Amino acid sequence: MKQYSALIFDLDGTLIDSAPDIAAAVNVYMASKGWPELDANYVESFIGNGPRRLLLDIFIDKGLPSDDATVNTAVKSYIDNYTREPANRTRFFPHVREDLHALHAAGFRLGICTNKPHALTQQILAILGLDKLIEVALGADAVPACKPDPRHLLAVAEQMGLPEGAWAYVGDTNIDKATAGAIDAPFFVVPWGTGASVEVVPQQRLNRIADLIAYVMESKESSSARGKIA
Repeated sequence: MKQYSALIFDLDGTLIDSAPDIAAAVNVYMASKGWPELDANYVESFIGNGPRRLLLDIFIDKGLPSDDATVNTAVKSYIDNYTREPANRTRFFPHVREDLHALHAAGFRLGICTNKPHALTQQILAILGLDKLIEVALGADAVPACKPDPRHLLAVAEQMGLPEGAWAYVGDTNIDKATAGAIDAPFFVVPWGTGASVEVVPQQRLNRIADLIAYVMESKESSSARGKIA
């Protein structure tokens, strides 16, 4: 088994259930247009590609106007709405908060690669108390190209000073899988969010993110045992 010194995470759907706050921000704009309110579970199915694609895909799916002017206005409204109430309804997925602290205590360096706007990402991490655990977090507008472009993920690794092969990426979508796969980075998927629909080999599927501690500890124990035999 591979041993890692750092882990980079996706944020929405991987560490936090932010779909209710994202849906609320979308729905403020929907209401302003006299359009029907959207269920959070419906909105969640479009999360992962950033605000513009989120809104564009929803409008197309609902048969609503999707011209550039409409989408541009919607994106501005969405970000304004979200910034005003960034985490009122957001919750950690089960065990994630304590598992992140356990990973940090075990010596892992932690980063985040997310298609959420950068300023919002920093705001939410501070509200949730993760800003002290996360070494580097880069939102979509903090890099020249965002996920699934692997340069986004590499930018996080580079800012953390991580050598190739020393880290793994953890996410919940096929976007995350494709991002890691484009640079052959090790990838693990969580079971919540949309993780259940991501096809990976069993060794890449986590029950909870603290599984990665056991994964690395087993690697250390195996290495130690081989050393004793030698």
